[in-house]
Amino acid sequence: MLFASAENFERARVLRAEIERLNHHYYVLDAPLLPDAEYDRLFRELQALESAYPELQQIDSPTQRVGGKVLSAFSAVRHAVPMLSIRTETDTEASGALAFDARVRRELKLGESDPPLEYLAELKFDGLAINLRYESGLLVCATTRGDGESGEDVTANVRTVKQIPLRLLAKAPPAVLEVRGEIFMKLEDFRRFNKRALAAGEKTLVNPRNGAAGSIRQLDSKIAAGRPLSFFAYGLGEVHGWTIPETQAELLQALSAFGLPVCEERDVLAGGHALAEFHARIAARRSTLPFAIDGVVYKLNRRDLQEKLGFVSREPRWAVAHKYPAEEAVTRLLGIEVQVGRTGVLTPVARLEPVFVGGVTVTNATLHNQDEIDRKDVRIGDWVVVRRAGDVIPEVVAPVLDRRTSEVQKFNLLSAFPQCPVCASHVVRGQDEAAARCSGGLFCPAQRKQALLHFASRRAIDIEGLGDKLVDQLVDAHIVRTPADLYKLGLMALANLERMGEKSAANLLDAIARSRQTSLPRFIYALGIRNVGETTAKDLARYYGSLEDLLAADETSLMQVPDVGPIVARSILDFCSEAHNRQVIEELQAAGVTWPEHAPQRAPAGKFAGKTFVLTGTLPELSREEAKGLIEAEGGKVSGSVSKKTDFVIAGAEAGSKLEKALSLEIAVLDEAGLREMLEKGIVE
Repeated sequence: MLFASAENFERARVLRAEIERLNHHYYVLDAPLLPDAEYDRLFRELQALESAYPELQQIDSPTQRVGGKVLSAFSAVRHAVPMLSIRTETDTEASGALAFDARVRRELKLGESDPPLEYLAELKFDGLAINLRYESGLLVCATTRGDGESGEDVTANVRTVKQIPLRLLAKAPPAVLEVRGEIFMKLEDFRRFNKRALAAGEKTLVNPRNGAAGSIRQLDSKIAAGRPLSFFAYGLGEVHGWTIPETQAELLQALSAFGLPVCEERDVLAGGHALAEFHARIAARRSTLPFAIDGVVYKLNRRDLQEKLGFVSREPRWAVAHKYPAEEAVTRLLGIEVQVGRTGVLTPVARLEPVFVGGVTVTNATLHNQDEIDRKDVRIGDWVVVRRAGDVIPEVVAPVLDRRTSEVQKFNLLSAFPQCPVCASHVVRGQDEAAARCSGGLFCPAQRKQALLHFASRRAIDIEGLGDKLVDQLVDAHIVRTPADLYKLGLMALANLERMGEKSAANLLDAIARSRQTSLPRFIYALGIRNVGETTAKDLARYYGSLEDLLAADETSLMQVPDVGPIVARSILDFCSEAHNRQVIEELQAAGVTWPEHAPQRAPAGKFAGKTFVLTGTLPELSREEAKGLIEAEGGKVSGSVSKKTDFVIAGAEAGSKLEKALSLEIAVLDEAGLREMLEKGIVE
């Protein structure tokens, strides 16, 4: 069995962080940063790493869930049946379809002499996935995908979509029927809407996909009602009181009979070659379709075979989305600037001669990071290939070397921007990290909102009531610049903010006052130091006992802390060496933020010292966080994956693959009662 190297661990960590950042921008902010093809590449790389080295798997990995999370503006609704995504086949040639068919046949243990499998081929719409819940034929709730487990309640907005029936066309409708589909905006509707908006001097929509997603996420349903939205149904969620058809094709026919719109561009096909022909046929007609697509979808037609194949991780084995090639054009790279993101990452941005690609005029394109610039050998003054995959931010693919002249200049981000262009803090790039970052985390205006939200989060300082919308107002109005400014807020300054009356303001001030009494681990975690999570913050607090000693530590000292390696140590030193950050810490202490300190604890303490636990399933009484807290309080470590290094697995109801792996490795498995007994009596060897 192979074991992951330190480089593997670091690469997996970097990939997880980057994918979560992309998920946040794509699903929460409606501001995608990368083409789908680049996102898929990163996701597949992480999947491959975790598959090759199971010890790299973590419970919070984006591979364990569908990217993304619930917006605070809408109430959360838990999906009765998770809204999972399907696998993306990025091989845009016929071989992509053939590979999918071969994989399905192999997993069904079919031989060459067995007849071809039957599939339903559909279009892959570019809109917003939605779940419609009908009870006794009436539409009672509509939710977005969210994180796959819970979504946003957008019923009021969805009711304004005229294509969606408020009552099913059925004399005896199912007791419960959840219909999955896509809300989108037709291209002609999009163009007409923008034309009217321009004439009225109003804001136009960026593209059809964002237009559809943004409309459904409007707090005012009147705005959604004024948007030209459409809908296609393609699947099911929870169903009671209805016999589901035996094939995918019959299911779509049944949904159509209920009065739900179903795309007519679909076909039942036999074998991989027929799928490849469908892919090519739709590609030839893609530009003439009335709506945007970025691929086609193949689904095994028979539902009994779908159930036999089942799911792997977050995806069904019986379906795939087969993408089309991204659209490209050639233009001149005039210069390279940087943008500082909410987490301090400096992203190089190409300034281009205007070029029409993918239906819009492009003047800027992402270059991702210095490694990508070096790998592609892109230079200022080059003619470059620009790709616009779907309706997302364009990227520079490669230089056109045949047109390169001697005047082109190589670009080095750290040389061009040794200091943050926003706050002048020094820019650092960790060993083996792709991203360069501003080190002024608590001070930098570009990171201000992110730093405040992290500082106030439940596991950090825990200021109840300080959410995204309020932080936006406080920062945009220049009321709060650093976390220390939170402790200077007054009642009237808060009460005058939008949707913030005196009672809400008083409650927030009470929460801020309570947060002055915290713990050292929480405070260290709240600082938002790169690579320092909750567990590392606890280790640092235990090892040093005081913030003063931590701030004075050098690299040699930091490397003595359990689980702190050179990368984490360098992140701590970079943060602490920035005068702006130390100033904010001093201001926080001056504002009365305090915590108990203790003598340094150099050796692990507690009944579980040196032991690694994994939690799986649902425990009868303890939440996962509560169980984790009890274990860590006794010096134990809680991991997200089972490996040979695991000492105990605590299993509850519906424990899955982690329990199976623990049994195969002959690792001790306990229930909640067994954990409580060990907490009381200690570990019996």
